[in-house]
Amino acid sequence: MEKELQQIKETILEEVKKIKDSQVLRDLELKYLGRKGELTTILRGLTKLDGEDKKKVGALANTIKNEIYTVFKDLKSSIEEKGREEFVDVTLPGKKSERGHLHPITLIQNELEDVFSSMGFMVLDGPELESEYYNFEALNIPAHHPARDMQDTFYIQGNETEKGAGGKSDLVMRTHTSPVQVRAMQKYGAPLRCVAPGRVYRCEATDAVHEHTFDQMEGLMIDENISISNMIAVMKELLKGVFGREMEVRVRPGYFPFVEPGIELDIKCTICGGAKCPSCKHSGWLEILPAGMVHPNVLRHGGIDPDKYSGFAFGLGLTRLAMMKYGINDIRLFNGGDLRFLKQF
Repeated sequence: MEKELQQIKETILEEVKKIKDSQVLRDLELKYLGRKGELTTILRGLTKLDGEDKKKVGALANTIKNEIYTVFKDLKSSIEEKGREEFVDVTLPGKKSERGHLHPITLIQNELEDVFSSMGFMVLDGPELESEYYNFEALNIPAHHPARDMQDTFYIQGNETEKGAGGKSDLVMRTHTSPVQVRAMQKYGAPLRCVAPGRVYRCEATDAVHEHTFDQMEGLMIDENISISNMIAVMKELLKGVFGREMEVRVRPGYFPFVEPGIELDIKCTICGGAKCPSCKHSGWLEILPAGMVHPNVLRHGGIDPDKYSGFAFGLGLTRLAMMKYGINDIRLFNGGDLRFLKQF
């Protein structure tokens, strides 16, 4: 076996002298040092030796193996160094670098933040893991309200947090960005103008227009003598800022526990132009802006006197707005991870 080891060492050293390419070096390394390489196979035969022979041949084998590893390592470094010193022809066409692409919801959010910043609104953020107090109670949603049913909300099992009014309250994945408006009132008081974009979660089945994870933007304006007229004017301004034109809208009465009165502001479906398609549930209109005048109870939770101040709040669906602007007919594409989809933006 000693003779075999010496012979394979000499063979390897002789072949290494001829190598000038990193790939050829790699192939040679696999041939002799790979799992099924010639030197590896010989080394496995050491287990058949006994006593002094095993000790003597083993020491020789380790010496040869380390020597060959060093030769391969040094040659590899030498080839790489020469490669860096090679002449580069700057007249050759360059390699095209892949460009990153912003997600369509990110594009919509950036545009809206610019629109609202131009109107004097702050852009705020809040926790996605929220307490029941801020997600429900502070927004005038009592314990018996259907929105607190398990079929709509992701509750976090085994976790509790202190709620603002004292006592204990379970944690939930926020179902809307509305909790930020209460936190903003508590921090900044009145008058107040703010928007809060972010991700929200609903425990529901997915289809072309419903998703368990999507994005919203909460808006809030509080001051003296604020009315629905102010609210509708701001809503139209933001739609014009996003779509770049006047949008055909309709206003319907709506019910939301945290506003009184409440409205639904719909826009004419931009995918079918009002011809009634699955994206607009065959109605020709898309519900996009639930809004209303802030309920006095919500103002009180925010530490604001409802006898002196009034305000409006709205919840804008960023995901749905992106569908309308870019003509996307399936909400599941946003979280699908298909790069071909993102490269369009």
